[in-house]
Amino acid sequence: MPLSNTPPVVKNLLIINVIFYIATLLFNQGGTFPLVEHLAVYYFDSPNFRVWQVITYMFMHSPVSFAHILFNMFALYTFGTSLEYLFGSKRFLNYYLITGLGALVLQMVVQAVEVYQIVGSISIDPATYTSANPDQLRKLQEIYYGPMVGASGAIFGLLIAFGFLYPNAELFIMFIPMPIKAKYIIPVYVLLELFLGVAQFSGDSVAHFAHLGGALFGFILMKIWRIRRPWDYY
Repeated sequence: MPLSNTPPVVKNLLIINVIFYIATLLFNQGGTFPLVEHLAVYYFDSPNFRVWQVITYMFMHSPVSFAHILFNMFALYTFGTSLEYLFGSKRFLNYYLITGLGALVLQMVVQAVEVYQIVGSISIDPATYTSANPDQLRKLQEIYYGPMVGASGAIFGLLIAFGFLYPNAELFIMFIPMPIKAKYIIPVYVLLELFLGVAQFSGDSVAHFAHLGGALFGFILMKIWRIRRPWDYY
């Protein structure tokens, strides 16, 4: 049966994410998706922010991009299965949730810095704030009313753990015709996210600093927990 050999936490995470995605599509109201408004996460000072969003956003994915959930769930299954067997289910779930929360923490810190640079405070009333600079207004609108969804932050945490524990595992990367060891490709991927986050190319709606937050908290947890590679028994 499908997922019959998949460990329980990974299996249930896959099921929950798929349920959330299907529900998001089913409650489509003329091209708008009410579940995104309620379950995605917003900047902490946004009028749309709700406390439960810090957890629910991890299980939401873009309803207009099937690739978003497809690649995240593929990565969860691919890397999470090995890690859950090694960590144990309880620790793996803690790791997944903590890195997901870490992703949100770094994203909100970066957003707070951006708001402060524009208005001199990390909190404003976006409904009444005015500025002669249209780019500043657009940026504030994106921060205050732009929802963040996806498991990508936690997935980056899994990538970091996998790179620590299986550095010589060979991974096949799209458009690269040869396998590359995890210890080479994962750091490059993290540096690419840092570059894209700092560059802030126009039209890029990806929360790169959330990815980096998941990677950072994953790195910290691996150092704190001192989990050894499977063959390090001494």
